[in-house]
Amino acid sequence: MKKVISTTSAPGAIGPYSQAIEKGNMIFASGQIPINPATGEIPEGITAQTRQSLANVSAILEAAGLTLSDVVKTTVFLADMGDFAAMNEVYAEAFTAPYPARSAVAVKTLPKNVLVEIEVLAIR
Repeated sequence: MKKVISTTSAPGAIGPYSQAIEKGNMIFASGQIPINPATGEIPEGITAQTRQSLANVSAILEAAGLTLSDVVKTTVFLADMGDFAAMNEVYAEAFTAPYPARSAVAVKTLPKNVLVEIEVLAIR
């Protein structure tokens, strides 16, 4: 059975998807763009946007009773691969060894023309 994970501490789903789904001991979190859920604002720059995306991911994991330390896989979508180093600095502050497996890819555009989107898979 699938269980929906939802929180108002992260942006709500704006389409036919869930913030996260729990199946067995796995939590699949949808990609999080850097919208501040309290204000609806998107911060300026890749550093601030990465921090906000990770804060949104953290809020969803917290709603599931987990933390970033439970993440085993991430996918980072970047609007510009030139932002990789700056994103990676913030990312390195959020995760500790052993680090989750990660893919990072450049995409043509992201929702609301943000610079980054991050999705995770966590294990309970």
